[in-house]
Amino acid sequence: MTSLGTAETAVPAPPRTALPRSYLCWLAGTRVSLAGDAALHFALGWAASAHGGRTAALVLTAITLPRTVLLLPGGAVGDRFGARRVMITGDVAMLTTVLALAVAARLWGTPPWLLIGFAVVVGTVDAFYLPATGSMPRRLVSEEQLPRALALQQAGGQVAALLGAPLGAVLVAVADLSGAALVDAVSFAAVLAVMVWVRPRAEAERSPRSESLLAGIADGVRIAATDSVLRAALLLTAAAAAGLLPAVALLGPLLARAGDWGPGSAGLVAAGQGAGILLAALSAARLGPMRRIGVGASLGLGLAAAGLAGLAAAAVPGAAVAAAGVVGAGSGMFACHIGPLVLAGAPDTHLSRIQSLLTLVQSLALVVANNVLGWFAHAAGARSAIALCAVLGGAAGIAGLASSSLRGLHKAGSQDGS
Repeated sequence: MTSLGTAETAVPAPPRTALPRSYLCWLAGTRVSLAGDAALHFALGWAASAHGGRTAALVLTAITLPRTVLLLPGGAVGDRFGARRVMITGDVAMLTTVLALAVAARLWGTPPWLLIGFAVVVGTVDAFYLPATGSMPRRLVSEEQLPRALALQQAGGQVAALLGAPLGAVLVAVADLSGAALVDAVSFAAVLAVMVWVRPRAEAERSPRSESLLAGIADGVRIAATDSVLRAALLLTAAAAAGLLPAVALLGPLLARAGDWGPGSAGLVAAGQGAGILLAALSAARLGPMRRIGVGASLGLGLAAAGLAGLAAAAVPGAAVAAAGVVGAGSGMFACHIGPLVLAGAPDTHLSRIQSLLTLVQSLALVVANNVLGWFAHAAGARSAIALCAVLGGAAGIAGLASSSLRGLHKAGSQDGS
């Protein structure tokens, strides 16, 4: 298992080196693909909404259900056959599928069966692709560069998400779903070309082919459950997903409706959160994370909790936007510390499996939290539900600071006690 640099003696931090060209090319290709995906997902949701709420819900479920069910097998496959090979296979599959969608939508329009069928393919491919792509930074950069690389990845992802939805709206207006699918196909072709060219610095040791897939999954869960750092980090991630992610996406619009602020203000609140995440990611990419990386993750949760408290108390839209920016900054700070902590702490043979567990705990926590918080907001009001999120986020931050496994953890190359 890779050490995060907890040496007793103080040593000078290594000089900052440029990120490898292979990583930067991989990052550019995957962010382009992410923007294309965001545009197509907007177009897919728009097409589904024309058939009513039940069909729209079915399309979303058709993505999330197979992705959630197959995440753990997807991680085991990535560790057995190699993340790069899994990503190339996934890119080929999605390139073929989106081209087929473009043709089908041009010929037959957007019947529900077509939308649901495409959504099932997306969710299935995602289950194998996400653990593999999550492990790639560890395979392409050195351990000292990992925090900066992941912060840059998060910043690029946030930019892609911010650009993707407006791009999808333009494509729907100009060329319907088929046009958005063609643009997404171009983005998949771009990332496929990058993946064919990119080679990991050193191919990680793979799990044995003789090991059954079920045994591989169980071994990944065992590693995460018995390692004190990974176990604490995954539990903290689940708490963050439950307390932070629904606050603006789910409860923000309810708060705007309760205050009669209008949809524009709800959009600005979401934009404030996105700007805060982007700022935190860019800061981490430029300056690096805190040397006590576990403390940095916990403090990020505390900052987000303070923002949530401000959001719950906001009386005017401007205050809500500012508070959402603080929530985003805290969320981004947490992500920029917990990501390298988990990825550097995973054994070389279990990179994709640990990433699949990281994604799974977030997904499951979010599913539960969305339903519980939605019910609570209906019963007690949006402000009370946001305040509950603030309490959960603050409690998670305190638990992280109280965890000896996380509190004493240093990033690679840092001085002890700094």
